[in-house]
Amino acid sequence: MTAASTLDETLIRLHEYGPEFDGWLSNHGPMAVEAMIRHGRADAVDRWTDQYVKRLDEGPGPARPLTADEFDHAMGNPKLAGEWLATFEVELAESDWPDVLAAWWPRLLPGIAAGATHGVIRTGHAVLALRRGPTEPRVRELGHALAYWAMRWQRVPAIEPRGRADAADVLARLPTIASQSGGIRPRLAQLLDTTGFVETAESLAPADQVPQALTDLIDAVVLGYAGWAPGSPTMLVHAATAPNAVLRTLPSLPTQLWRASFAAAWSASAAVVAAYRPGTDAPARPGPAADEAFRTTVEHASEHMIKFADTALETFGRTGDERALAAIGQAVRLGA
Repeated sequence: MTAASTLDETLIRLHEYGPEFDGWLSNHGPMAVEAMIRHGRADAVDRWTDQYVKRLDEGPGPARPLTADEFDHAMGNPKLAGEWLATFEVELAESDWPDVLAAWWPRLLPGIAAGATHGVIRTGHAVLALRRGPTEPRVRELGHALAYWAMRWQRVPAIEPRGRADAADVLARLPTIASQSGGIRPRLAQLLDTTGFVETAESLAPADQVPQALTDLIDAVVLGYAGWAPGSPTMLVHAATAPNAVLRTLPSLPTQLWRASFAAAWSASAAVVAAYRPGTDAPARPGPAADEAFRTTVEHASEHMIKFADTALETFGRTGDERALAAIGQAVRLGA
């Protein structure tokens, strides 16, 4: 099988399962498989998927599509997973996928925290696959991604950059929440009561060139991750992979949506860092060699390691900074 056919056949298989399992855990299968194939590891996909699907729950049963006047009420309701899947199946059958994406992106963007940001991340991987060729399983995967985003839609405090600082500086100064316990919802609920959070987050310079601003944000998180990771090695991954999903989606969006996309990505990253970064950074340790880093994460079979290595290796390619490789090594050591 070719890499393209491996992706399509695996997506068909994964679409039999639901968007979550064991309660709130996100189904990372399509995201990890897309990254593995793009990094030349199609040979490992079947074995990895065989093990991963053992953890998954069955997909929701047949349901009717939602009507337009039901959208707002249904947003953020995980009990309507089947209805959201049916809705996007109809929309993608009636319109080209870029048109559906452009129509729904501004509706979904304010709820970028959906599924601990996995809604937007799954969308970014789906769009990457579609740009390589819009096959039926890939179009359907976009529908699954958008449906998951809609059913778990959740706001973060909206931050509008209005200062002069760069992302690395702001993230270093960002105050953290008082009680770092519990899941993401109670943590995010503390942000507006955290002294200095909004003011510090707003001190980021506005995006002059949105793709470059997103790239700078992603790189700042990746290069800081090794020090922050003990706070929550898994959750802090998303402070980098969520804005990368937005960056990857930009070429398929109208340019008038770009600035709002950056503001939402920054709001999500700042929120995750403030919610999970520990008080003291961990000491630096070396990471794997660049040509071994992705293979190492596949061997560990962790979906979060795979997705993070995908993002961190892009940072290393742009910057040559060894801290990007150290970040991958830290994710592996701590079992992200």
